[in-house]
Amino acid sequence: MTKAGLINELPKAAPNGLLAAVLLAFLATAGLFYVNIMAAIVDGLVAGLGLSERQAGTIGSVNIYGASIGALVAVFLVKALPWRPVAVLCLLILIGVDIGSILVTNGDILLPVRATHGFFGGILTGIAFAVIARTANPDRAFGMLLFVQFGLGGLGVMVLPPLAPLYGTQALFIALALFSVVTLIMVPFIDRYEVKAKDADAASASAAVQWGPLILTLIAIFVFQAANMGLLAYIIRLGLDFGLEREYVSLALGLATWVALAGPFLVMVCGLRFGRFKLMLGAMGLTLVGTAIFHYSAHPAAYMIANCGTGITWGFVIAYLLGMTAEFDEAGRASTLAGFISKLGLASGPLAAGWLLGDGGGFSTLINVAVALLAISGAVMLAPALALDRRRAGEVQSGPAEM
Repeated sequence: MTKAGLINELPKAAPNGLLAAVLLAFLATAGLFYVNIMAAIVDGLVAGLGLSERQAGTIGSVNIYGASIGALVAVFLVKALPWRPVAVLCLLILIGVDIGSILVTNGDILLPVRATHGFFGGILTGIAFAVIARTANPDRAFGMLLFVQFGLGGLGVMVLPPLAPLYGTQALFIALALFSVVTLIMVPFIDRYEVKAKDADAASASAAVQWGPLILTLIAIFVFQAANMGLLAYIIRLGLDFGLEREYVSLALGLATWVALAGPFLVMVCGLRFGRFKLMLGAMGLTLVGTAIFHYSAHPAAYMIANCGTGITWGFVIAYLLGMTAEFDEAGRASTLAGFISKLGLASGPLAAGWLLGDGGGFSTLINVAVALLAISGAVMLAPALALDRRRAGEVQSGPAEM
């Protein structure tokens, strides 16, 4: 019996069950898990490998830039190739690159190595998203994805930072490799999720992209993600710079990551019942206040509150922003573009923050820049949010008259 035949003979999780949602969440998380522990990686590169703040931030950014390119490539691969062999190949490459990264001590060499990791991780994540879209209830699968990312990410930033000064970057890259190994073991138990024939051409022909509000939303996504990730990538270094103990910093970040699960949960509870504009206005106001509180990180409680507050609003706002892109393009093309723009923002934040700190800007300056960028993002996103609320209100009012 061939390997493919053996895999097909293994029992599969019910394609639309809870177990399948968990397996798919791991598959989608494996390619980008380093984003969830980015603060631990940056701190590990500085504390464990002796790199500068700028070098560490650049390496983190290159990893995500590679993922952005990989995500675009996945759009074409998922149509031309069966997803399972591609996913297995990507996972094997990720494991090899992570193990190989342990042996690299030169920052210049680590740049292309991590870019390669990001590229194949982006392909894996893109493929996983396409498979999730084939389930009967993709919303639940994406919800499970957030819980896996936030939950395991919280555990990672609690456990890994204290190990970096003792074992260098080995602990970080071994953790990433182990996650990919676990995911690889799960792959044979995921259903085939074959593509079903759809009249995509007709849908595309009837869909008209509303470019004005869509572009504003994409700009808001890029700036929002860049500002948040630029600060998050150095959030451990920030806490240490303000005099906090490393153990407390790790604990605060871990708890904040778990508390941040409230963000996407609130989105599921609120939905569109209250519109987007008021909710996003309130959330962005809290985001600005929470980010500004980082100035008082010398007080442990302030550092904890700022991390928890901004974690909740980050998950809350980005969920609505990504949902808005779908509203401006009925064919769904904008959602793929939004994912690409989001990754570019996530990659650009640490890069810019590393340059700022490398030029002697200091963490107080970094906080101020993050607040300013978040304010700009908030101003840009509210216009399309208000337009969508007004359009939805008009549709509700016109509904009874057409009956």
